[in-house]
Amino acid sequence: MQSGLYIVATPIGNMGDMTTRAVEVLSAADAVACEDTRVTGKLMRHHGLSSRLVRYDEHSAPRTRPGLIKQLLAGEVVALVSDAGTPLVSDPGYKLVREAVEAGISVYPLPGASSVLAALAVSGLPSDRFLFAGFLPNKQAARRSELNDLGDIKATLIFLESAKRLAACLVDMAVVLGDREVAVCRELTKLYEETRRGKLSELAEHYAEAGAPRGEIVIVVGPPSGDHKEVDIDAALQELLGDHSVKEAAALVAAKTGKPKREVYARALVLKGPDR
Repeated sequence: MQSGLYIVATPIGNMGDMTTRAVEVLSAADAVACEDTRVTGKLMRHHGLSSRLVRYDEHSAPRTRPGLIKQLLAGEVVALVSDAGTPLVSDPGYKLVREAVEAGISVYPLPGASSVLAALAVSGLPSDRFLFAGFLPNKQAARRSELNDLGDIKATLIFLESAKRLAACLVDMAVVLGDREVAVCRELTKLYEETRRGKLSELAEHYAEAGAPRGEIVIVVGPPSGDHKEVDIDAALQELLGDHSVKEAAALVAAKTGKPKREVYARALVLKGPDR
């Protein structure tokens, strides 16, 4: 096997999604750089592999990277994997690849599983043009600001999100992006795999009522359409005001109808009455 850095995709849940070539490279590697040696160790044992594992995560990377580059310059084979899926997609592998390229080291891709592409494929949303935006900020103000920056992009948007923030994130998306089509993909390729599709306002309401789901989440949001269906504003507000604050209900209905937020908020205050 030629020396160099091999970027090896690994399963995102189903062990059967490991490719034959990935097994061959991991078997031949002088070192396997991984985020968590326990996670990758389990994968290696499943396939009967025993190559040396080197921890390479966001904390250890600055210490580990020089040694890996030294091995590569000496003509060895180093494989880079993530805990699940394709390396460099929301993981710390970028700097290792960049330094390898700058040092004249060959870098080889081994395509395979990716939660981002898997979610896009099953979403039922346009796939000819898309943007992966990773994780949004934890705080609402920062999250809405970032969504505002993405709002005019005429493409399907893909995000990763934690289960506990899912409902709040969907509300913010509906408020900022408008009531677009969305698919929430959970536990892809695993036993309890689920994809729920609908409008942002519908899924925001669903997860607010149902509570945080379990598992890893990918959110796929359709591109802007500019179309707003006529909706009975009073009925929509009354339906939401039982479970949402006046501000949240007004924002969701404004996103769904295209009506000015101030106008919908004023109507929500009237419907809520003095006990708000």
